[in-house]
Amino acid sequence: MTTSSTVLRVLRDRDARRYLTGLVVNAFGSSALWLASGIWVKDLTGSNGLAGLCLLALWAPTLAGPALGTLADRVRRKPLIITVNLALAALLLTLFTVDSPARLWLLFAVLFLYGTADAVTGAAESALVAAVVPADLLGDFNGLRMTVTEGMKLVAPLTGAGLYAAFGGPAVAALDAASFAATAGLCALLRVREERPVPPGGDWRRRTAEGVRYLWRHDGLRPLVRAGGTTLLLTSLASAALYAVIDRLGHSPAYAGVLYAVQGAGSVTVGLLTGPALRRLGARRFAAAGTALTGLAVIARAVPSDPVALASSLASGIGLPCVLTAAFTAVQRQTPDALLGRVSATASTLMFTPNVIGLAAGAALVELAGPGLLLPCYGLAMVATAVPLVQRAASASRTAARSPSDANPA
Repeated sequence: MTTSSTVLRVLRDRDARRYLTGLVVNAFGSSALWLASGIWVKDLTGSNGLAGLCLLALWAPTLAGPALGTLADRVRRKPLIITVNLALAALLLTLFTVDSPARLWLLFAVLFLYGTADAVTGAAESALVAAVVPADLLGDFNGLRMTVTEGMKLVAPLTGAGLYAAFGGPAVAALDAASFAATAGLCALLRVREERPVPPGGDWRRRTAEGVRYLWRHDGLRPLVRAGGTTLLLTSLASAALYAVIDRLGHSPAYAGVLYAVQGAGSVTVGLLTGPALRRLGARRFAAAGTALTGLAVIARAVPSDPVALASSLASGIGLPCVLTAAFTAVQRQTPDALLGRVSATASTLMFTPNVIGLAAGAALVELAGPGLLLPCYGLAMVATAVPLVQRAASASRTAARSPSDANPA
């Protein structure tokens, strides 16, 4: 099946089309606010450190992802997503009162609740997608999802910055609130029947542990999630050296926008190819190929050349989404519905938390050594991360090729 035919098949499905539209709207509003919040804090305080705390406030709730994901397994996912989106739309309107440094606590509180809600809805959405989209199209849908969300990252930050410059932070908050309300409306139109979940036994900690144990004991999911977390850790370490790379190229810091745009273009492209590639290669080989390509891109970034830097950004944009999409698609396909919210949230935490750790550690390391030394080390470690995935895929192929008599000689 060709890429165009699978994309058309996904888009012909009314529920899948509505779901993707909701993701586009939501990603646009969220990306605009994430950028504008830092500018907002910088304008009110003049502090780079406080501006950087905006990102921390958004990411911090990810650490509690496995516990937050249990909520997505206790209630029906569609009403949960609608309720949380409408609550966020109302919450964002409180930012109209943030007009001085004394009221910045409200902005940080909203961002923290924003991140918490994102962890809950992320788990619920992963489970709802598995119910809405046919199993054979999950890879294609997740690839398209990557395409539309990355595409919004190319457009929304500029829109948010322009809107902030013209009308201030409250205007960006209003835009994001409208995007959440629209997402809730589109979700309400989905035709999906959900049975009321049977309340799981045990307390909150026990239910959370069930999701963690299932993921870590699953021989098919554990290697993919571990590779995703390692890849993001090494990628974030390399990202911390970005401005040192730009200095070696002789450009101003604004050149980072060019490199990010090229990287985003690569992610948009690979999203369209994800479904066919997953079917042809399998999840492990697809993830291994993406991780290895990202590692080679990081190594190439150490070369002080503009064409090489641009090619490296493009290759990184193509490679990095592969391991993430492969892991999340495998989770959706291989997890029982009753556990899917918790397992999805646990996978997100294990893969995205290293990103925060890597940014902090990378900022310290780049002060001790230059990108010419650090980037090849990070890239080689990434290539090494891909090797076990290929070996496991080859081992699984050999096992599947054995005859029944090989497994039971008697």
